[in-house]
Formats: sequence, C-alpha cells, structure tokens
Amino acid sequence: MNLSTGEASDAFFGGEVSEAVRVLLHQAAGAAADERGALLWTAQAIAPDALAVYYALYKFHAGRREFEQAERAALRGLQAAALQARLPSDWQAVGPGCGADFHADGPARFWLFTLKALAFIRLRSGQPEASRLLLDHIERLQPGSRVGHEVIGAMVSAALGGATPGGTPPGAAA
Repeated sequence: MNLSTGEASDAFFGGEVSEAVRVLLHQAAGAAADERGALLWTAQAIAPDALAVYYALYKFHAGRREFEQAERAALRGLQAAALQARLPSDWQAVGPGCGADFHADGPARFWLFTLKALAFIRLRSGQPEASRLLLDHIERLQPGSRVGHEVIGAMVSAALGGATPGGTPPGAAA
C-alpha cells in the first residue's frame, strides 16, 4: 500500500497482515494526511507484531517531518522485528555471528532495513553522529547489504564535514 499515492495493493513491506489491519492500511492510504496517523497507530495497537504497520508509520511521520513520532515507530518496529528474528532487543548487541540472514525476506531483513530508516530519521532530526553509529553497525553486520544505507552515509558524511563512516576526514591517515 502506497500511503503517498493511495495506490491499492495487498503487498506490504514487512509481511502479511490480518484482515483488520489490511482494512486500516487501505483506509489510511485513502485518508486525508491529518487522519492517516490515527489510522496507522490504531493498526499498530491492534497488531503490534505486524511489521508492515511500523514501516507505514515511520515512513508517514518522517515524510511529514514528525521525527519524534517517526523514531518512536521505528524503534517499536525494530523491537518487534528483533523479537520475531530472535535477535537481542538492543540493536548494539546484534553481532555479525548472530545467525540472522539479513539478505532473505523476513524479520531479520526488516530489522536491518528499519535500522537504516532509524539512521535516516536521526540524521534528519539533527543527530548525524547517532546516525553514523547506526550506519557503521549495519556495515559491520552485513557489508554490502544493499539496504540503501550508502546514500544516507553520504548525507551523514556531508553533515559531519566530510568525515568518513569511521569518523576519519577524507585523505587523513587512519
């Protein structure tokens, strides 16, 4: 469901949803922007394990520059995905040897994608260092994971005055 265009689809990023949640997501897609948030948070309350709802929530709030709400949704989505993927609840405790397949569709991939979304949200809310920590963690977990974190990394680098993801300015000795 594309909440920006209202394009109808029954394919949701994050997996399947119940019929009640599906109805709410479709209603949110067709609703006025000021009504969407309430519909999406209602869907989250009904189905706190539905990862697709968190994706819709953090995309919606980030698009409206409501970064506190977007971060709240992303953190809740991260927790729900961690539980489903059997990952530690603290994202910093997830290590390369955790046994999760971040390449296959499923909760682990959603978790990694949501970690990237959280990096974007933190960057946009004026926290480039916090964003860089998240991006560094993604790279440690899955080098070349292709979740789109490279673009955010370039934005973080620019925000930090050209520092590379490891914090070293370009051209400086590491």
